[in-house]
Parts: sequence; structure tokens; C-alpha cells
Amino acid sequence: MRILVVEDDPLLNNTLCYNLSAAGYIVDAAMTNAEAANFCDKRDYDLIVLDVNLPDGNGFAFCERIKQRRPDTAVVFLTANDMERDMLKGFELGADDYVTKPFHISVFRKKVAALLERIRKQTGGDCYTDGVLSVNFSELTATLAGEPVMFTPMEYRFLKVLVRNPHIVLTRQALLEKLWDADENFVDEHALTAAISRIRRKLEVNGLQYIKTVYGMGYMWIGGLEK
Repeated sequence: MRILVVEDDPLLNNTLCYNLSAAGYIVDAAMTNAEAANFCDKRDYDLIVLDVNLPDGNGFAFCERIKQRRPDTAVVFLTANDMERDMLKGFELGADDYVTKPFHISVFRKKVAALLERIRKQTGGDCYTDGVLSVNFSELTATLAGEPVMFTPMEYRFLKVLVRNPHIVLTRQALLEKLWDADENFVDEHALTAAISRIRRKLEVNGLQYIKTVYGMGYMWIGGLEK
């Protein structure tokens, strides 16, 4: 899942991005309303971690704009102000949580994980989206930047194994075993290599990389990073 961190404190911004990335999420960072708006114009986010006080405006106004455009984007406010009226305002705008600084990063990660898991279950556990690529494994449909992408059943099976194990190196043997388990059909090395090649041609356009080859080991899903 894709997260945007909007926080003007460089140390806190870096700390949040590092910890969320380490947890397997795709994370972008912004330090102003303007930077955040630029990111949101390019892609959608499952969650926005949003500081209330920013150099070029407050987070409440930004949250309101985002919720008007994409109501299902989750928002967690960060603030040094624990005044009740500000918390109520955030929740009235559709915020999912409100975290008062300072806070423990480990607790924050748990909050984010619980929130995103709830979103995943509500939207259907058999779907993947990162704001650019969307795949519905139940319906066998996919879009990339809003345009339909056609995959074979074998390619959908391979994609599902990868996206369910983000940022984990999967050996060729592990992939073959998981693909066998998925459908009880034999998949050989040649079919696996061909599937990887076809998926990359379909997805890795406009400077994006979804599958990383870890030489001598296997493959890793990295979720649409810029090359």
C-alpha cells in the first residue's frame, strides 16, 4: 500500500518514512502543502500522514480537499496540539486517527498497520493498488495509470504471490512451489522466466520498476519505484 507523509520537521519526516518503508509500505515524503498536492495530483494514496501545522497552510484544509477528491483515502493527523476542538475538527473532516506529538514510533507503526489492514478488508482482500497500478485478483482485471492491462491467468498468479510478499526476496524455487500450490498445475523454470519477462514489459513503463532481480537469489516486489 502507498503512504504519503506530510511533515515539515525533517527529522520526524525521515524517521516516519524510514520506519514505514521498513514495514513494507511504499512511501513518499512532502514537507509542505504544495509538495503534498503535487504528489496527490500524480497518484492516489491509501493513507496520508498529515501534520496539522505546515509552512504554507494547515493540514485541515488539505485534508478537506483530498477527501472531496478521493473520500476513501485514510488520513492520520500529527500535531503538537491535543486540544479537544482540534481533534473534533479533524474527525469531522474524515480523519481516521489523531496522533499527538511526541509519540513512540513502534506504537505509530502498529496504528498504521491496523488501519491499513482494516481498509484492505473493507475494500476486498483480493485486490492490490499502489496509486498507479490496480489489480483485482478475483475478477482478473488490472489497470496501470488508469489504462487497462491484460495479464494471462499464469501472470495473475505470479503477481499475486509477489504482491503478497512485498520487499521479500523470493527464490525461483519458492516461486515455483507457491505457484504450484496456487492451482495444482505444474509450472516449470521456462514458464516462470517467460511470465516475469512479460509482466515487466507490461508494467515497467514511464521509468517505473515493480520487480527487482536480486542476482544469485531471486526476485523482489518493490511496488512501482522510479528507476
